[in-house]
Amino acid sequence: MAIYHMQAKVVSRGSGRSAVAASAYMSCSRMYNDYDGIQHDYTRKHGLIYQEVLLPPMAPPEWKDREQLWNAVEAAEKTKDSRLAREFVVALPIELDKDSNISLLQNFIQKNFVDMGMCADFAIHDTDGHNPHAHILLTVRPLNENGTWQYKTEKEYLCIKNGEEKGFTATEFKAAQKDGWEKQYRYKVGKKKIYMTASDAQEKGYNRIDKHPKSSRYGRQNPISEQWNSDEQLCIWRANWADTVNEMLALNQINASVDHRSFADQGITEQPTIHEGYIAQNMEKKGMIADRCEINRQIRADNHNEMQKEVIHDWMNHFNPILNKYNTVKKKLKAKVTERKELNVEKEKTSILNPIQHIKLNQQLTTVTEEIEELKSRKEQLIFQAQCSTDKDMTNLSKKYDQMNNNLDILDSQDISLKKQLKKDAAAFREEKFRPDPEQYTELLDTRIQIRPDFRDKLIEQLKGTFGKYYDYHRRDIAANEVDYLNVEDPDVFSHRAWELEYQRKREIRRNQPARTKKKSYDIEL
Repeated sequence: MAIYHMQAKVVSRGSGRSAVAASAYMSCSRMYNDYDGIQHDYTRKHGLIYQEVLLPPMAPPEWKDREQLWNAVEAAEKTKDSRLAREFVVALPIELDKDSNISLLQNFIQKNFVDMGMCADFAIHDTDGHNPHAHILLTVRPLNENGTWQYKTEKEYLCIKNGEEKGFTATEFKAAQKDGWEKQYRYKVGKKKIYMTASDAQEKGYNRIDKHPKSSRYGRQNPISEQWNSDEQLCIWRANWADTVNEMLALNQINASVDHRSFADQGITEQPTIHEGYIAQNMEKKGMIADRCEINRQIRADNHNEMQKEVIHDWMNHFNPILNKYNTVKKKLKAKVTERKELNVEKEKTSILNPIQHIKLNQQLTTVTEEIEELKSRKEQLIFQAQCSTDKDMTNLSKKYDQMNNNLDILDSQDISLKKQLKKDAAAFREEKFRPDPEQYTELLDTRIQIRPDFRDKLIEQLKGTFGKYYDYHRRDIAANEVDYLNVEDPDVFSHRAWELEYQRKREIRRNQPARTKKKSYDIEL
């Protein structure tokens, strides 16, 4: 069934990633990163279904080549912890074919990202044929009309005027300075270091100890970047993805839908569970159910056990593959994280005089980092698929799975016990209820023969009225034989005794006929 999954991530140098490596990895291509001189070759990677680059009108057309696009991004960012790109990982409806999923992605990316001025690089993956998903890599720095990069943040100077503090960019300060606003610098006042304006410090004879003026910590964010980075915009994108998926499903006449809201917002506050019923509850609280004395009660309990086992089997069959995949992904992720730590240790020990080894280790680190991100995305998708929110929820789900497995063992044991007791009680029932004296047995059999036809005909008419054209004569005969078995009644004996009674009844009728009639019959026979 179609599931909703949309994970938002940031590609930054601070986390050991590069935009060039991320693009090469998701597109299964070979790309060279001018920033660090590393060649990324993922042409042997499997699972790529489709890839494409979409650009806004102001972007240079040569950026259709993803290597040029992301090298331009890398060149625009100067710091070692720069945010290079925004990445979305979305689950695609398995009900849709390849062309429909491509059209779905193109439509969503164009309307929600490219039309807002972002360059978008996306690829569809499906390694096992059962998990179609897409990676969407987006630029985070806005573009000018001439195709050059805008600033993401601009330095904001905190200036003073008449005791009031206010922030100005470099351009704004030129006008503000004429209006009396002054920048603040750090001065040494005794043992303290405080900010004040140059005019105040000159009057008091303080010496400036720092040439950098006071400024806001993160600067002033570009209004376009601020919108792209806002939580409100992320919520809009999440809702739009659900709407776009549902529209495509409806267009293809597929009776399915997705919901972008969290499980809490949807009213799903508990972990997935099943109806356990009184049998399972009593089983857990008191141990085995007490022996039955009545056959019908045992049959009902046996049937309920079968129903419970079927429900538990369905529950386990649904969550077993999810838990198995989750545990496999989690194990691989742990191994990759350990591998990355070992590579970092080896890199620190490697001399800077060995640049070739450094480049080799950086290539390995980049690959491992991208593999870790891929595994993290897959793990998040499995958590959502299991209607959970965290790894702790998945741990609890795994414990519940083990509990359900244990319940099946108990139900199987209970089932055997019930069947044994049913067989024992049925034998006792037949022995006690159907052990009359020969005279009593004949009397009982004769009574049954008298009442059975009317009762049978009435019951057959009732069954025919209930089931109509689905009435099954074969099943009726099987039920009749089962009744004979439970009553320890031989059908041949029943038939023979019924013939004897019918013969006796006819003889009695002849015996009671008038003499005239007898004479007439006698004359005819002569």
